Amino acid sequence: MPTFTAIPQTLTIIVGSTNPVKINAAKQAIGQYFPDVHIDCTGMHAPSLVADQPMTEAETKLGAINRAQFCQANAKVVDQHADFYVAMEGGVDQFDHSPATFAYMAIIHNGTLSVGRSANLPLPQSIFNALQAGEELGKVMDRVFNTHNIKQKGGAIGLLTRGLATRESIYTQALVLAMAPFINAELFND
Repeated sequence: MPTFTAIPQTLTIIVGSTNPVKINAAKQAIGQYFPDVHIDCTGMHAPSLVADQPMTEAETKLGAINRAQFCQANAKVVDQHADFYVAMEGGVDQFDHSPATFAYMAIIHNGTLSVGRSANLPLPQSIFNALQAGEELGKVMDRVFNTHNIKQKGGAIGLLTRGLATRESIYTQALVLAMAPFINAELFND
């Protein structure tokens, strides 16, 4: 378990986004580790300090870390405290096999940062070309699939997998993995 002397009745999570998909993913992921604890999970606007559409793994990872650190710093400014500061950043990159989209997760607990990553979702070259031309993935997907605000729903993942995976399910899985250093603190802190 995380470094709690006793597991509290309520865990507080601040997510670096007001997107309900990201807030729900954080609540679901951390809640799986604490099924008998009330989870108080709220979102706040947190700038990524990277492009609206990150185009590399490094930029995507930095965006997630920046958002989590912003949450931690700004919660202290308003005299709030959270057990976990969580952020997710979606990005794209060109890999040897094809272009793909993915997301990085950043979780801060007791001043320690853990970073995780989702699996790759292959992207059609035409969609990647639109991103290289300056468009954002959610807007491209809305245009191609005739949807509206898909990034706050199933995302590109939901559209390209015909709903078998969603943005929230992939974020939840990646956050569960990123929690490993906190759940196994005795192994990671030696």
